[in-house]
Amino acid sequence: MPRSVRNRSSEGDAAFARLAATISKDPRVDAPGLARAKAFGSKGLKVARKMFAFGSKGRLVLKLPRERVDELVSSGKGVRFEPSPGRAMKEWLALEQDERSDWIRLAREALDFAAPGAGAPRNYAASRRTRIS
Repeated sequence: MPRSVRNRSSEGDAAFARLAATISKDPRVDAPGLARAKAFGSKGLKVARKMFAFGSKGRLVLKLPRERVDELVSSGKGVRFEPSPGRAMKEWLALEQDERSDWIRLAREALDFAAPGAGAPRNYAASRRTRIS
């Protein structure tokens, strides 16, 4: 792995650790044993046992409403997260390190969206199946 990619990833990991320390102070965030569990092959933060933020390859990845992801992608703030090439996730946004100034604010948005009683219904998959277009 080229040194610059390794450094960028290490810096991103350190930035995510600082963000996690700040966001974890919110009482809605799961305890560290649960919150640091893996999803998408990465450790991250959870609320009600659901991942809402994690670091991946020096980037911050957040779960946000699809419309908000569309808005941020259109404005050039981030890209849709792709866990594998060609598999873009509609409600997941990846932010590069140069957008670090927005990381805390957007992580709080992700927490608000993922917290029970906000954002997607708790039984989101079932609600999508019964939705009338």
